[in-house]
Amino acid sequence: MTQGQPQALLTRAARACVGVGRICVRAVRICAALAIMATPVWAAPDKGDTAFLMISAVLVLLMTIPGLALFYAGLVRTKNVLSVLMHVFATVCLVCVLWIAYGYSLAFTSGGDHSRWFGGFSRLFLSGVNPASEAATFSHGVTVPEYAYIFFQMTFAAITPALIVGSFAERIKFSAVMTFMALWLTFVYCPIAHMVWYWPGPDALSNAAAAVAAATGDAKIVAQADLDRLIADAGWIYQMGAIDFAGGTVVHVNAGIAGLVGAIMLRPRTGYGRDPMPPHSLTLSVVGACLLWVGWFGFNCGSNLEANGTAALAMGNTFAATAAAALGWMVIESISGRRPSILGATSGAIAGLVAVTPASGFAAPGGALVLGFVTSIFCYTFCTSIKAALGYDDSLDVFGVHCVAGIVGALGTGLLVNPDFGGTGVADYISQPGQIAIGYDMGPQMLAQAKAVGLTLLWSGLGSAIIYKLVDWTIGLRVSVYDEREGLDVMSHGERGYNYF
Repeated sequence: MTQGQPQALLTRAARACVGVGRICVRAVRICAALAIMATPVWAAPDKGDTAFLMISAVLVLLMTIPGLALFYAGLVRTKNVLSVLMHVFATVCLVCVLWIAYGYSLAFTSGGDHSRWFGGFSRLFLSGVNPASEAATFSHGVTVPEYAYIFFQMTFAAITPALIVGSFAERIKFSAVMTFMALWLTFVYCPIAHMVWYWPGPDALSNAAAAVAAATGDAKIVAQADLDRLIADAGWIYQMGAIDFAGGTVVHVNAGIAGLVGAIMLRPRTGYGRDPMPPHSLTLSVVGACLLWVGWFGFNCGSNLEANGTAALAMGNTFAATAAAALGWMVIESISGRRPSILGATSGAIAGLVAVTPASGFAAPGGALVLGFVTSIFCYTFCTSIKAALGYDDSLDVFGVHCVAGIVGALGTGLLVNPDFGGTGVADYISQPGQIAIGYDMGPQMLAQAKAVGLTLLWSGLGSAIIYKLVDWTIGLRVSVYDEREGLDVMSHGERGYNYF
C-alpha cells in the first residue's frame, strides 16, 4: 500500500458515511410524513356548519317572536291581544336568562349517578365554555362551537313553554305565568331534553367500542365496563333507543300535555260555551303562521347541526308534511259540511310541522306527505269533536294540535325511519367503530317510541299539575271575573292593543 492510499480510503469512507446519513435523513422525513398522514387530524369546527347553526338559532327565535306571538295574538279577543304578546315575549326573555344561568347545564351535561334523568351543574352560568369549546355533532370528527350549540338549544327551550301560553290565554295572572314558566323550565323541560337528547357523541362511543374490540382478557372486561358506563351516562329515553330528530317529544308532546293540564286546572273562561269568542284578527294569525313555517326550517334543518344532505332532507320534509296537512285539513272541513277556512288551513299547517319535527331527518319526503295528511285528521278530530265532548277550554288548541300531532309524529317516526319506506334507518356508532352502521328493527323501535311518548306524557303531566297547584296556592293562578271581563290588556298591563281615537 502506498503512502497516499490510506488517506484516499478514509476520504471514500467519509463520503460514504455522508451519503448514508443523507439517506437516513430522507428516510426519517418520509416516515414522519407518513406518520402525520396516518394520525387522525381533528379539524376545527367548519365555518359553514357554524354559520348554518347560528342562522338556524335566529330562525327558531323568529318562530317564537314574532311568529308564535302573532299567531296567538290574532286568535284571542281584542281586549287580550297585548296580554298574549306579553306572555310569549316575557317567557322568551325569562328562559334566555335561566338557560344561561343553569338550564343548559341541567339539560346537556352529565348528572353523574342521576344522569339518566337530568344533568349536573358543571356549566352553571356557562362556566368552562369559551370560544374554542366544541360540541359533538352526529358525524365522526365533526364538531361545532359549543356556544353556537348552547344558544341554538336555548331557542328550543324558549319556544316550548311559550307554546303553553295558548292553553290558558285570557284568564291567567301575569305573575302566575312567569312563576310557572320558571319552575316548568327547571323541573319539566330540562329533564325531558336531557333524557331525549343527551348522549356521549359519535367519537366517544366509537372510541370506547374500538377499545373493546382491540382488547383481550381482563383488559376487554375493563374496556366493556367503560363503554357501559358511557352509555349509562346518557339520557334515559336515549338509552331506550327512541329517536327524535328535532323535538316531537321534547317540545310538542311536552308543551301540549302541560297545556291541557293548565286548561283543566284553570277552568274555562268566563262565558265559555255561551258567549261568542271569535278570533279578533285572523290576518295577524296568518302572518304569524307563515313566520312559524319559515322559522321551522331552522328548527328542523338546524337540528342536524351540520349543513349537509340530511339537513336538506329535513328541509324537504318540512315543506312536504306542512303542505299536505294544510290541504288535508281543508279537505276534512269540506267533507264535514263546513267551508274551507284560513284558520283551518293554518291550523293544519302547524299540525303538519309538529308531526314532521321528530321525523324530519329520518323519513323520506313521500312518507312526510302521508304523515302530514294523517296528522290533520287526528288533530281536526281532537280540536272539534273530542274537545266539545269533554268540555275543556284549551283556548288556542295547544293540546289538540301540538300534543296530538307530536304523538302521531313520534310514533310515525318509528315507522317512517324504516329503509324499506325510504327512511334513513337508525345510526349505530358501536357495532362498527369508526363507521356509522345503519340498522332498523320495527318492533323494538316502535316500542321505544311508545315508551318515549308515555314517559313524556307522565313526567310533564304530573310535573305540570304539581307546579300549577303550587303557583295557585302561593300567588293564585287566575284573575278575577271583573278583570277577565274588562280584558287583561288594561287590567294586567295598563295598555290597549288598539286605540280608536
